[in-house]
Amino acid sequence: MTITQIRDGTFLVNVTARGQDTDRHALESIRDLQLSTPSGSPIPLAALVTLEYGTEQPLIMQRDGRPTVTVMAGVAGSDQPATLVAALAGRVAAYQAGLPADVSIAVGGSVESSADSQAPIAAVVPVMLLVMATLVMIQMQSFRLSLIVFAAAPLGLIGVVATLVPFGVPMGFVAILGILALIGILIRNSIILVHEIEVLLAAGQTRWEAVFHASDSRARPILLTAAAASFALIPISRQVFWGPMAFAMMGGIVAGTLVTLVFVPALYCAVFGVKPPAKDPSGPVAA
Repeated sequence: MTITQIRDGTFLVNVTARGQDTDRHALESIRDLQLSTPSGSPIPLAALVTLEYGTEQPLIMQRDGRPTVTVMAGVAGSDQPATLVAALAGRVAAYQAGLPADVSIAVGGSVESSADSQAPIAAVVPVMLLVMATLVMIQMQSFRLSLIVFAAAPLGLIGVVATLVPFGVPMGFVAILGILALIGILIRNSIILVHEIEVLLAAGQTRWEAVFHASDSRARPILLTAAAASFALIPISRQVFWGPMAFAMMGGIVAGTLVTLVFVPALYCAVFGVKPPAKDPSGPVAA
């Protein structure tokens, strides 16, 4: 303990007193330490505590208030942590069965943080779909037209899979955000196309002519907006965090847009029973 200080120029230097090494390193000397009491009579430390040599962890980590041992490992190959956790689930469960009842195993790391991040999104997705369905119904004013519009949304997954698998991009939390944004883009393209068909119908064209001319006139703006959105995502495609979202959106926009331009008109014709006009058997009339 510090008992006094001495001055060294402008500095104060502490004077520390401590016992000899033989006293400080012997349990017997510590047991004989005298503690003062309020009555003034000293008692030895050995009357209150038991001192002995032993080993223990220098730091006890806790999780949810329970002592925890963390086992960490790095992934040497190209597999994702979630894939390895799923593959080892059976062996971990077998190991858990041989442990005492008060000992449990919990998955942590990136798999746990990813699950925690996806839980709020999963809770909001039903509300998002309900709002989207309401807005589409208000715009289309028809159940059949709304069905045609929503049917184009899953087509984006074709491009997502075709992009993520060859480039080895993980399907994680950020990629799911890209897919949610992709659904809105594809539904918007479908609304533009179907609305143009209805406008041409109101102008007096037949359904076949309306489908043909709407697909022809709306193809260029839809393709140009899809190309612009895809090129805008290229700068962030090489980033570690935002890269999966960029790849998912680029692949989904390109493939989903191309398929939508073919699928939506074909589905419209199938739903409304539109058939091409019959050819005139008499052929062209000579002038």
